[in-house]
Amino acid sequence: MLFMLTGSSCSGKTTLAYATAGQLGKIAVHDSDELGVPEGANRHWRHRMTEQWVRRALDYQDRGIDLLLSGQSPLGELLAAPSAPLLDGIAVCLVDVAPPVRRARLAERDPGRWNTQAIDAYLRWAAWHRKHALDPSHRPDVIIEDGWPEMAWHRWTGWHSDDPRWCTQLLDTTDHSVPESVAHVEQWITEQRDAHQAGRLPLRHGWAS
Repeated sequence: MLFMLTGSSCSGKTTLAYATAGQLGKIAVHDSDELGVPEGANRHWRHRMTEQWVRRALDYQDRGIDLLLSGQSPLGELLAAPSAPLLDGIAVCLVDVAPPVRRARLAERDPGRWNTQAIDAYLRWAAWHRKHALDPSHRPDVIIEDGWPEMAWHRWTGWHSDDPRWCTQLLDTTDHSVPESVAHVEQWITEQRDAHQAGRLPLRHGWAS
């Protein structure tokens, strides 16, 4: 399976991914940026990278290992990646944090780099993530326009919010310690694995058809 911890910057995704993987068996952990982020990275680049990570997940799948990936690609991008239907299962969790906390973390991460305009852009991206997680019809143009032509958006753009396949776990880390949040992610992964084994996982193999 591919497990994705997604969301805007400074919500704690990567910290949670590496901490959680150490508690579980047969799971590899990666951050989507570890391959490098070029200057001027855009949607087109993010879409191609998402496909690369899906293919990496397929390599792990062949060896009986799950992949826990942290990054900023939302559910809609993951489902539209060309190779996504080949995965045995997909599960996505939006790791979120209150706007004032995210603003403070961004300002502290690299003092002098982040101006108000840049921070506001990350806050808007976070707000979009929240709405996208609940409703596939919420401004799909934000991820579709000027994207990689190979993406298969038609797989989900006709879905409604009550479609069981449109499922993103929501984890707000604002008032939780790291160990508490790790426990939440561990429980979520265990539940998704159990659902997959029982044939109840909404995004199991065959979801695209």
